Amino acid sequence: MQYLTKIQAIRRKKGLSQCYINLPLPLAAAIDIEPGEMVEWKVDHRYKLWLVRQRPQPKKRKRP
Repeated sequence: MQYLTKIQAIRRKKGLSQCYINLPLPLAAAIDIEPGEMVEWKVDHRYKLWLVRQRPQPKKRKRP
């Protein structure tokens, strides 16, 4: 499964500029990524990045 994604830049007058990468919804659904989930970027080399998921917290069940 491959998705071409464009990197977007946010330039602010005060502060640091940032780059954003969007995760396409079909890809997120395929790997069960939830909004707000923490991930970490690791650099393998200049042309390869790894997206590493943090261990998700178990969902708390509501008691009746």
